[in-house]
Amino acid sequence: MFGYRVPAPDQAMLISGGRRGQGGAPFRVVTGHGKFVLPVFRKVRFLTLAMCEAEVAETCVTRQGIALTVRAVIAFKVGNDTESVVNAGQRFLSDQDQMSVLTGRIFAGHLRSIIGSMTVEEIVTERQKLATEVLETSKTEMAKIGLIVDSLQIQSIDDGDTGYIEAMSAPHKAAIQRQAQIAQAQATQAAVEAQQEAARNQAQYNRQTAVVQAEYSAEVDRAQAHAAQAGPLAQAHAQQEVLAAQTELAERRALLRQQELVAEVVKPAEAEAERIKLLAMAEAERMKIQAEAAASYDRVALDRMLIDQLPQIVKEASAGLSNANVNVLNGTDGLGEIAAGLVGQGLTILDSVRRNLGTPDNQSPTKSSSASTPNSPSNPAPSGRVEIE
Repeated sequence: MFGYRVPAPDQAMLISGGRRGQGGAPFRVVTGHGKFVLPVFRKVRFLTLAMCEAEVAETCVTRQGIALTVRAVIAFKVGNDTESVVNAGQRFLSDQDQMSVLTGRIFAGHLRSIIGSMTVEEIVTERQKLATEVLETSKTEMAKIGLIVDSLQIQSIDDGDTGYIEAMSAPHKAAIQRQAQIAQAQATQAAVEAQQEAARNQAQYNRQTAVVQAEYSAEVDRAQAHAAQAGPLAQAHAQQEVLAAQTELAERRALLRQQELVAEVVKPAEAEAERIKLLAMAEAERMKIQAEAAASYDRVALDRMLIDQLPQIVKEASAGLSNANVNVLNGTDGLGEIAAGLVGQGLTILDSVRRNLGTPDNQSPTKSSSASTPNSPSNPAPSGRVEIE
């Protein structure tokens, strides 16, 4: 926007013209925000608040009269408060590079003053003390021109060709060298002692090894001699053990073979003989039972067989009559008589066969039968007449 000005974060805007600034300053200070500035009637300038650096390389004389060239670096900036900005603006606004030049000169003066009150030993060994004193003495003067110092670093201290610092360090160097030599000598001595100890250990090891080897050789010789003496006896003992083992093996094999023969031949033979014996006994028992059964039931069976054959006999007899010229004189009675006669003939034949086989009469199943032979007194002849041609 026209007339509105804003300073950068590391700048202070100085507005001159119009009202005077704080504390009667010839300009107003604006930082961190913008401001409307009337053109023509107001003038705006910017003062840097950034960090600046100044280098100092100053030849100073110590309290001992020895010239030293001291190099230092100062880091500074314009203070953030309004008073510091006003003081710096009034002095460096037109040429802000002069801040580094003026700061270097101020510190160079203070360095000469402070180094002149110190010895070379103090300056070399207490650099931080030197920097602190320089800062403390320059703080008031720097505040007057609106500057503050953030740090001061002593970079180097050189005595030129005088060699004082070198000579000052000589005792320390000599002490260090002496200590180094002592340390080297101690190290060499330790190394020699270590080598000697190693040699002694090696010699002791060699002796012990020789003793062990001698004892081992003697033991081997004794063992070999004992083995040479015990060789035949050990061999005989070994052969005896072999023979005993072979004998035991043969006995075991014979026993095993005997067991195999028993299992393969004797036991099957005994089993077969027992089977045959049992079969023979069973057969004899069967035959005995059959004989006893035959003695009791064979006659009955024979009679039954003959009785079963009786119808066939009668049939054959009747078949013979079928071709004969039979005259029945008395009718149905005559036929009954003929049939009765055929049955009587069959019984007669049955009785004859039984007698021929030796069957007792009292065992015949037909003993109690009412039938009898045709000419038996108990069976009278039929009253009718039958003629057979």
